[in-house]
Parts: sequence; C-alpha cells; structure tokens
Amino acid sequence: MNRKIISLFIIVGAMFWGINILADEFKNEDLERWKKEYDAAVNYGRQLWVGTELATNGVSCAQCHPNAANTHPETYPKFQKQIGKVSALWEMINFCIRNPLEGKSLKPDSKEMIALQAYIASERRGVKLDPGKH
Repeated sequence: MNRKIISLFIIVGAMFWGINILADEFKNEDLERWKKEYDAAVNYGRQLWVGTELATNGVSCAQCHPNAANTHPETYPKFQKQIGKVSALWEMINFCIRNPLEGKSLKPDSKEMIALQAYIASERRGVKLDPGKH
C-alpha cells in the first residue's frame, strides 16, 4: 500500500514538474520576437496618443497628457470619480476618448486599446505598482 502511494506521488510530481519546465522554456529568438511585437504595440500606441484619429474634434491624448503624463497606470484598478466606480485603465482611456476627444469608445481587447495601454505602461516603466492609489 505504501509503495502505491509513493509511486503515485512520484508520478504526479514528475507530471507536474515536467509540465512546468516545458511551460517556462523559450529561446532567445522567442524573446526577441516578443520584444519586437511589444515595441511595435508601444509605437502604435504612441502614434494613436499623439494623433487625432481617436477624436472627432481634432484633440489628441497628448494635448492633456504629453508622454502619457499623469495617467498613472500603476494605480489601476482604482475608484475613478469621473466613472463613479472602481475602474480599469482601459475604462478611463475610453472615458477620455468619449469626452475630451468626443470620439467613439474602443473595445477593451482591440488592437488600439492594447497599444494605448502598452504605450502608457512603457512611459511608466519601473514605477512600483500601487493599485487603488490617488
């Protein structure tokens, strides 16, 4: 009986460790590709940030937030008084697109929204996470 239990633990342990080892393996080529794709998203986000294609009134995000200043992505999710609830960063981005920019909201998983969030986060790289802070 004890041998069966020990064998079961060994098999389950081997399966668990084997899966984790495979999940964490990647090559330098992977890292390079992922960085290239991330950098492309950041660059697209910056293009959207400084451009006026999200607006109907000629305003850009950069007019109020040059270089994503005062966006504080590290503090989300947090209560946003403009929205009236605890909100994710993408919700505040959409608030600004709808109001100051007088544009149409983006879907949370759209290429544009992901790019905007990537750009904002890249501008705050290295800042400690502090969700809920005002």
